[in-house]
Amino acid sequence: MSEIILMSDARVAAVPVEENGELLVDVRAHLRVDDRKHEDSGGAEVHLRQGVLDRLLRAQALLPDGLRLLFVEGYRPPALQRHYFETYADGLRAAHPDWSADRIRTAASRYVSPPEIAPHSAGAAVDLTLTDADGRELDLGTAMNASPEESDDACYTGAGNITEEAKANRDVLGQALSAAGLVNYPTEWWHWSYGDRYWALQTGAPAALYGPKELDAA
Repeated sequence: MSEIILMSDARVAAVPVEENGELLVDVRAHLRVDDRKHEDSGGAEVHLRQGVLDRLLRAQALLPDGLRLLFVEGYRPPALQRHYFETYADGLRAAHPDWSADRIRTAASRYVSPPEIAPHSAGAAVDLTLTDADGRELDLGTAMNASPEESDDACYTGAGNITEEAKANRDVLGQALSAAGLVNYPTEWWHWSYGDRYWALQTGAPAALYGPKELDAA
């Protein structure tokens, strides 16, 4: 297995941002959208940068007949990202009181990005899955947003402890999204991004296109 670079890695934070100013746009007229994150985000979650949405539409066109993307969460306000990260890190501290601060940060970043470099807060990342033509979610091995602890690391995109059907479905999703120019965060099969620091590091781009953004600034 190739090296997994986590969001907490100094190489991610070192990527410069050359903000291109693209607006955050509402995806609901373009994609099938699930509302499971609405209560946390109050509607912010249905937004993405225009360039990310364009690539998702390209990916959807590449899917086999009868399959559709199911969009769950895009933009995440910086304050909500900070809340998610700190809450998860607090749980790790309680479970592992002997762990150092660096180890807590690294472990937390498998599941929630550190707020200062979070792709979701740049409008660059999307959490999504696949459905059939009738809107039924396909089996991708774990529930979306299952933590490493909850899933015995089956949330990792390349996990071996899932069914062959789930592996095949992850491959279908990944092939379409990769072909459209997005990159996956390999500890979360559902998380894909374009234009953020992690994308830039993985693709060799000289800089990220999108930095953290407030929705009301769009």
